Amino acid sequence: MVLLSKRRVAGGLFVAALLSASAGVLAQSARSPSAPAPAAPPATSVQPPKAAPDMQMVLDALAGLGGEPIETLTPAQARMQPSAADGAKAVMAKKGMSTAPDPSVDTQDLPYGSDPKQFARIYRPASAPAGGKPMPVVVYYHGGGWVIADVNTYDAAPRAMARALNAIVVSVEYRHAPEFKFPAQHDDAAAAYRWTLQKAASWGGDSTRIAVAGESAGGNLAVATAIYARDNGLTVPRHIVSVYPIANSSMTLPSRRDSANAKPLNAAMLKWFGYYYQTSATDAQDPRLNLVAANLRGLPPTTIINAQIDPLRSDGETLAAAMRGAGVKVEQKSFPGVTHEFFGMAAVVRGARDANDLAVSRLKAAFAVAPRR
Repeated sequence: MVLLSKRRVAGGLFVAALLSASAGVLAQSARSPSAPAPAAPPATSVQPPKAAPDMQMVLDALAGLGGEPIETLTPAQARMQPSAADGAKAVMAKKGMSTAPDPSVDTQDLPYGSDPKQFARIYRPASAPAGGKPMPVVVYYHGGGWVIADVNTYDAAPRAMARALNAIVVSVEYRHAPEFKFPAQHDDAAAAYRWTLQKAASWGGDSTRIAVAGESAGGNLAVATAIYARDNGLTVPRHIVSVYPIANSSMTLPSRRDSANAKPLNAAMLKWFGYYYQTSATDAQDPRLNLVAANLRGLPPTTIINAQIDPLRSDGETLAAAMRGAGVKVEQKSFPGVTHEFFGMAAVVRGARDANDLAVSRLKAAFAVAPRR
C-alpha cells in the first residue's frame, strides 16, 4: 500500500442513486469540477451493522484525519479529502508497519490514449526474469464513483495481485466526471483492455491468459468490459473478479436501507455521485450501468466480493443471481463486519485478507486451465 496524500480520496465510494432514474428529478451537474453540490437527501435514523474491531480501527483513523463530508463538496474539493486507504495507512503506522510500496513489485506508467488521464500503471514482479515464461495478465479498474480517486488511491490491490499471482497487473486510469460524463469511463475501460491485449507480450505477458478485476465503479467496469470483449470479437477474459460492483438501478434493495448511514459510503453520497456522473436520468437504465439488465450470457466464471456494511452489497447479490440465470458460473460472498473499501486493507483487516485470498485462488485456477481451442 503506497503512502497517499489527502488529495487521493477513497475510491470505491459509489452510489446507488447514480443508477436511479428517480434521482433525476434534479438537473445533472455542469461539467466543471467546481460545480456546487446538490442538496443532501433527507436524513435517516437507520444504523448500519457493527463493524469488526479491525475494520472499526480503520474507520476511526479515517475520521481522525479530519475530512469533510463528500456530499457537501464540489468534485475538486472532494478529490482533496483523505481516503479510506489513508485511514488504513494510519493504522499501519500506529502498529509500526511500513507504509512504503512493496519493493518486490515494479511499476511503470504508460499511455493508452491522448488525454492525460488515459494511462495505465503496469505492475510487474521485480524478480521476473527478462525473456522468461510469459506471465498471466490482470486488467484492474479502480473505484471512486467515476468522479474521485485514481490509481494511486487504489495501489494496494493490484500490487498484491501482481505479487501473489506472479502476474502482470494493468491498473487503468480513466477520465473522470463531471469533466467527462458517462459513457467516457466505459469507453476508456474498453480501449485500455484492447490496448493491453496488443501490448501484453512486450511486457512479458501472455494475452491468452487474461482476466479483469475491479472495485466499486471499477467492479462495474470489469463486468462491462468482459461484455464488450465478448461482443467485439476480442479475447474474452478467463475470469472476472468484481468487488462491491455497481450493478443495479433499484433504490429499494435491502442494502440501500440497512447501510444508508454506513461509512465510508452512505446514503448522503448517493445523489452526489449520480448528480455529477450522469448526463440525464435515463443513463441509469443503460445496461452498462444497470448490469442486472444486461445480456450476461457467455461471460466467463465470475467471483463477486461484497462487504456486509455497504449500500452496494445487494448490487453484488442481485448481479450474481442475474448471472446464474444467464448460465454463468458465479461465486458471490459477502464478508461480515467490513465496509465498502475494505478490499485494499489486507495489511490490517482480516476480512480483507480473506477476500484477497479468495480472489487470488480463483484467478490462479482460471490461469491454470488450458485455453479453449
